[in-house]
Amino acid sequence: MTNTLSPPMPVDVADAFAAFPAESRSRLLHIRGLILATAAASEGVGLLTETVKWGEPAYLTEATGSGATIRLGCLRPDYACAVLFNCRTTLVETFREQFPGTFRFQKNRAIVLDPSAPLPEIPLTVCLRMALTYHQKRRAFRR
Repeated sequence: MTNTLSPPMPVDVADAFAAFPAESRSRLLHIRGLILATAAASEGVGLLTETVKWGEPAYLTEATGSGATIRLGCLRPDYACAVLFNCRTTLVETFREQFPGTFRFQKNRAIVLDPSAPLPEIPLTVCLRMALTYHQKRRAFRR
């Protein structure tokens, strides 16, 4: 599902990716492609803002406000890849319920992925879509 025609990466984001170890960087760049492709395929998400937050690549739905911020990072000591979410959301709790045994999690803030293991792309894409549309769902419940 990755988009081979990803938009140009901002310089500060490219620098953040360059700081990751090579194996982790490759996996995180693949996940970047999934984020961009999922946003493009998800109704109401619109264009993402790609920036750096806390020294890590971050993806925001600033144009539409449809979702929660997604960040990409590495967790020490083993440099596992992390897809990080706002800990004040219910996203990681929902992911745990929907995909038991598929992912490792770090508390209520991240999906943790081994950079050398096969990527569970379909479940990860579902999680990314839930994050990118998180506020759409909440607005629908308030109506």
